[in-house]
Amino acid sequence: MLFPWSWSDMILCVQGSHPLLAEEKIRSLSLGGLAANLSEQVMQPLSVTPFQEEPAPPFVAPTPDNSPPQARDPEEDLLCIAKTFSYLRESGWYWGSITASEAKQQLQKMPEGTFLVRDSTHPSYLFTLSVKTNRGPTNVRIEYADSKFRLDSNCLSKPRILTFPDVVSLIQHYVLSCTVESKTDAPYPPPMPLPPMQKEVSAVHLKLIQPLKHRDSPPSLQHFCRLRINRSTAETDQLPLPKRMNDYLKQYPFQL
Repeated sequence: MLFPWSWSDMILCVQGSHPLLAEEKIRSLSLGGLAANLSEQVMQPLSVTPFQEEPAPPFVAPTPDNSPPQARDPEEDLLCIAKTFSYLRESGWYWGSITASEAKQQLQKMPEGTFLVRDSTHPSYLFTLSVKTNRGPTNVRIEYADSKFRLDSNCLSKPRILTFPDVVSLIQHYVLSCTVESKTDAPYPPPMPLPPMQKEVSAVHLKLIQPLKHRDSPPSLQHFCRLRINRSTAETDQLPLPKRMNDYLKQYPFQL
């Protein structure tokens, strides 16, 4: 679109003989009582230095802990296992190296809750608990780790399974937990029911009531007297007995 215009409408701007702002007239400027010299450079845009972030510290990868785990003293395990074998031999219900079939044959006609301890045929375990349930004899491996024994179970319930310093203490705890009248006399933490054993689809709940004595090595009369004393008191050191008899009681401080 064209706009009509004429030469008379034009304004021509030309520079005169003197600049509009003479440089010599603005050499100094008073600002807040302070004299600041100005030059042509102040009219130029200031150079802006780009903001530089503080450099981050160099990444230092964590040094892996190459120190080996603290090794256990083998002598500690040997002493623990030797003590357990000693207790089991004194118990009268340790059947040694019989097989699972032989244990089943011994328990087949026994009442529910009858049990025995034998050597495990699995190379990763020392002992196995064989017990008569309401569905027949079954076997539960006894796990050993870090000088402690506990019943073998699945990975989910394993952290909740109690551990004991020897096998006889383990068995006694579960026997006392199945006996209502002896709950207050249990020398261990509050009794808890035995873990259910998975058999096919349904669970079989174990009940330990009475140990099955080994017929080839029946307990002596002295051992029966020791059991009677242990069931009567847990402080045998306070009894007015000869030292030799106190030592004999300490060799088997259990009620089974």
